[in-house]
Amino acid sequence: MKLLVTGAGGQLGHDICKVLSECGIAYKGADRQDLDVANKDAVQNYISEYHPDGVLHCSAWTAVDAAEDAPEEVHAVNAEGTRNVALACRRVGAKLLYLSTDYVFPGTGEQYYRPEDPTGPLSVYGRTKLEGEWAVQNLLERYFIVRISWVFGRNGANFVKTMLRLAETKSEVSVVCDQIGSPTYTADLAPLLCGMIETEKYGIYHAANEGICSWAEFAEEIFRLAKRDVIVHQIPTSEYPTKAVRPLNSRLSKDKLEAAGFYRLPHWKDALKRYLLELEGA
Repeated sequence: MKLLVTGAGGQLGHDICKVLSECGIAYKGADRQDLDVANKDAVQNYISEYHPDGVLHCSAWTAVDAAEDAPEEVHAVNAEGTRNVALACRRVGAKLLYLSTDYVFPGTGEQYYRPEDPTGPLSVYGRTKLEGEWAVQNLLERYFIVRISWVFGRNGANFVKTMLRLAETKSEVSVVCDQIGSPTYTADLAPLLCGMIETEKYGIYHAANEGICSWAEFAEEIFRLAKRDVIVHQIPTSEYPTKAVRPLNSRLSKDKLEAAGFYRLPHWKDALKRYLLELEGA
């Protein structure tokens, strides 16, 4: 099998490429300077020339707040860009694994969202990622859509790195306590996705590390494990306004993942412990 990874320079794309390399699977990693997914002709030519058996589509606009000020640009990448990749996959007969997000849901209640539950994004980012899902479903039969949440990894910016940076100059921080979800370590997620695309168990899945927490609880665990003496003040979202509306409930059910024979990821606290050790060794 020969695979193409878009967004290879991002947190998840980087770790996917690492796993494929370690497993001896032929692949090509394309970062944004290699491939502009918003350019339909460029995508068609790039994928036709490489002719992969499968594409792991990680490339996306992920700056959630900035997206509110640039809806057309975000749509070009997340919606039209995904459509371009799906069209190119259809042309060469490649299967596609598209990374989506918990932001496609409205985030109400306390239920665990199942893959088949009604969507209702609240932000430009969420809407454009959902439009990407629709493009994949309308154009392809051989596809995986995997919704993930609260991602952190070695390559790139994330919440963990932000908290560690704040700990260098602050003894107290305020973090929202009413947004609930599951942190997801790219080093755990990448092997799952690489194994998934080798199967024919197509459909929509949710994948995140086990366990749930609030962002405030996540921050407290970061400081505890990193042995940083920082007090976390738990505040409601209403006291921390942002341009983009975040879902309060990002609980994702992984029952379908397990039912299909895929494994669940380790608990997020275990993942965080390993991640901090990874950062120490960087």
